Amino acid sequence: MNQFYTATKRRPNGAAFIIAAILAALGALLIWQGFAIPDKGGYAGIGSGALPKFVGYALLVLAALHIITGLRDAAPAMPRPHWPPVIWTIAGLALQVILLKPLGFSIASALLFACTAAGFGKNKLALTVPIGLALSLLIFGVFDQLLRLKLPAGLLERLIFGG
Repeated sequence: MNQFYTATKRRPNGAAFIIAAILAALGALLIWQGFAIPDKGGYAGIGSGALPKFVGYALLVLAALHIITGLRDAAPAMPRPHWPPVIWTIAGLALQVILLKPLGFSIASALLFACTAAGFGKNKLALTVPIGLALSLLIFGVFDQLLRLKLPAGLLERLIFGG
């Protein structure tokens, strides 16, 4: 069984066209919004709308280059997707979103870490959950104590860092 799909003949790279369309849309949006910003010129004659317009034009150039690449290069052989790591990671993200408010940042992030580690082949939850908990408590401490930014605190965070 072959790991890659094989193309029988040369065909345009469809992914490059999709990326080009997204880049062109973002570029057009930035240019439009750049012209909507009131432009007073400032000291050097460059106003507030100059940067969005510059980035917008750069994105349009990148979109054109993606179209050229899509027409010139054949689509590469696509590897078959390996779904279990993707499902583990999505499950971890869903758990974090669901449990963030009721259990707090640290426990929700520890479960995300454990699910992602399981997706990468480390299925020992007795090891990955405590490591994830330690890392997320460290991150919570940096945000709460040093940066004074509030993350959702649960019982564990209130016990350790006060509340």
